[in-house]
Amino acid sequence: MKNKLLPQKLKELRKVNNYTQDYVAEVLGVVRQTYSHYETGKRTPDAEAFYKLAGLYNISVDDLLHLTIDIDREESYDAPAPTQASSDLSEFLEFFNDPSNKKKYMFNTNLERELLFYFNKISDEDKKEIIEFTKIKARKPL
Repeated sequence: MKNKLLPQKLKELRKVNNYTQDYVAEVLGVVRQTYSHYETGKRTPDAEAFYKLAGLYNISVDDLLHLTIDIDREESYDAPAPTQASSDLSEFLEFFNDPSNKKKYMFNTNLERELLFYFNKISDEDKKEIIEFTKIKARKPL
């Protein structure tokens, strides 16, 4: 995060709450110098530190991050349209989390599950072609 807002906001939050750098560093489980680097922008807190800071200031991590991002209100920030990969993943998880399928495929590896998932989606003709292809590949020595 090359943004200068994060260091400013961390300093503002600390001062508004009358905390010292030593105190905040102790809460985060870091040395004071590390916390000082957060306020000067030399370092960026990791995810765990963000959670602890949010708890310390009684705000959500989301709110803490929003305080540090300069949002252009004139620009639209719509969520991107789901990709085919994310749709496939969603369908895959739904298929294998179905109680009947969970039990049925519980001893298969992830690779076998993926193969079975896509195999179930294709036509019978394509399934026959894949089986023939697999037979040929299985006969080849490793």
